[in-house]
Amino acid sequence: MEEKPIGEYEKGLMEFFRDYVTENKQSLIENALNERTRYVTAVVENIYKSQNASAVLRTCDCFGVHDFHIVEDSPRYKMNPNVSKGAGAWVNIHRYDDEAGDNTEVCYERLKSEGYKIYATSPHASGVPIERVPLDSKVAVVFGNEHSGLSQKALDMADGYITLPMYGFTESFNISVTASICLHNLVNRLRETDVDWHLSQKEKDAIRYRWYRRVVRKAEALERRYREEKGLL
Repeated sequence: MEEKPIGEYEKGLMEFFRDYVTENKQSLIENALNERTRYVTAVVENIYKSQNASAVLRTCDCFGVHDFHIVEDSPRYKMNPNVSKGAGAWVNIHRYDDEAGDNTEVCYERLKSEGYKIYATSPHASGVPIERVPLDSKVAVVFGNEHSGLSQKALDMADGYITLPMYGFTESFNISVTASICLHNLVNRLRETDVDWHLSQKEKDAIRYRWYRRVVRKAEALERRYREEKGLL
């Protein structure tokens, strides 16, 4: 999940693009990069309503969570632009949608190989309140669909369970509310620790390059001009 480092060509092109990015936009990008983290990430499994998945994506961006994982056995996720408000341009979306594979298992194995402890949101008997989830390792929080919650596989492979206290008659929060509560708690607590949760310089460079490509107008035409000036055509 780490960003592929950019080479000298991309670094030169990024500096060329810089002249076409307003100072205000450059400042916004640098501020966002400095606040971005991969120490916490979010996973959704088989979400039925696109507005719910899009709301979680938007929440990730708002809290500086850079990666969003979507397990799509059925149905397929479609971005709802009215809800995501363009968050998909700034957050890395990782999709697991192999029709012949076990997408939940593939997602979990990838996260665990990258050092994440996986916590499933569930009214599980052994669940812990969100404020007690330890931050001594990277954390991935998994959210289930609106009808049946998380699959048994997602529950069985999790390292732990998160519960949120509720005091009314309703059995559960909406998925977007659950994600907001969880990410707000984890990210805010993380910022109060000594954990180095920031992006590395190489990650910042790679993400900045990708973001510059997105914000400049006619990026492909500008790249051709850059290659002409450098004699690379």
